[in-house]
Amino acid sequence: MSWPEATRAAGSQRLSDFAPHMGAHYQRLRNIDAAGLPGLAPQHVSGLSPYVRHRLVLERELVATALRAHGPTGAEKFIEEVFWRGYFRGWLIQRPAVWSAYRQGVQDDLRRLNAEPHLRQRYEAACSGQTGLACFDTWAQELIDTGYLHNHTRMWMASLWIFTLQLPWRLGADWFYRHLLDGDPASNTLSWRWVGGLHTRGKAYFADAHNIERCTQGRFAPDPAQLAPRGQDLSHTEPQGWPALQPLCAPPDIARGEDAPTALLLTEEDLHPEDWPLAGAQVRACATWAGAQHRSPLGASARVQHFERQALADAVSRCARPSEDLSHAQASQWVAFAQRHGITQWLVPQTPPGPLQERLAQVQPALASAGVRLVAWRRDWDAAIWPHATAGFFKVRQRIPDLLKQVGLR
Repeated sequence: MSWPEATRAAGSQRLSDFAPHMGAHYQRLRNIDAAGLPGLAPQHVSGLSPYVRHRLVLERELVATALRAHGPTGAEKFIEEVFWRGYFRGWLIQRPAVWSAYRQGVQDDLRRLNAEPHLRQRYEAACSGQTGLACFDTWAQELIDTGYLHNHTRMWMASLWIFTLQLPWRLGADWFYRHLLDGDPASNTLSWRWVGGLHTRGKAYFADAHNIERCTQGRFAPDPAQLAPRGQDLSHTEPQGWPALQPLCAPPDIARGEDAPTALLLTEEDLHPEDWPLAGAQVRACATWAGAQHRSPLGASARVQHFERQALADAVSRCARPSEDLSHAQASQWVAFAQRHGITQWLVPQTPPGPLQERLAQVQPALASAGVRLVAWRRDWDAAIWPHATAGFFKVRQRIPDLLKQVGLR
């Protein structure tokens, strides 16, 4: 799949083009990985995930488009899939320890590679698509070449990585995160935990040879003997009472901005500044911070970083205010930026744990010492969904009609 430019205009055009396919067509074909299949156009999946992940296109825009085109019943499955992203983000923001443990676990697993040559060999074979398992190797190359994988394929690959190839799950999640254009700290981390049986205890996902053959239309027909049988999940690897089992805290309260000189912080987390709450704010400048390079100790792919740079530049052009890049700036340079533009507060959308939160925690003390506030705000979409993301997705799914009313879409 070739991706258009990382701009809001390109994402909006893709949304318009896919609108006719958001109903029965999507419900019937969404699980088919048609890559490489002649005669089956890629219109059964939206291709919108990189735009939504960066909020070049908003979730509410997807849902509003689907409702207009197909109504609540016809678009039900597509709308549910949109809500998964909000659910994962709400779940993680209430359990910051899960993100911290993942980050530490990646570091620990990378150290294992240095100490265990055989593990490193198997890991490198998987990352380069040289395992000998045809479907996995083809998808690995697709991930590297395009920065994209069909959602069903992501589940198969994670399962094969964990249960068949017997590789540490966090290294697999890190591999995906480094290469996916839509790589998201919540969706990526928690999807891998779900496949392994950590997110919902006892409900791991085991790749099935028949399912792969059917959903690739015969493109791949792995020998069932090549795949790990259903067996023990990874829940035994985390101690009983692990805080992931229950929310540690409610979604944090948001700060309130003041009628004060303000700068906007544009990051890959939200690049739609046109509807940020700016009433009364004296917006004097904006700054960009590229977080892709901080996705992993190993950085991120050139394709991911290029997409992010394009998306940031597009948001700056729509922001129409003086801008500077603080991606490589020290905390003192953030303070200097504030002083140069005479601002007393930064405005930034509230996000779950991830590279952005880590960076803001690093610069906040220096900004506070200089009398500059970090003001987080929460989108109505997130405010509606996050409080319900306390257990499995079902708790959110059953509330979708009410949530749509809450955000003004019904």
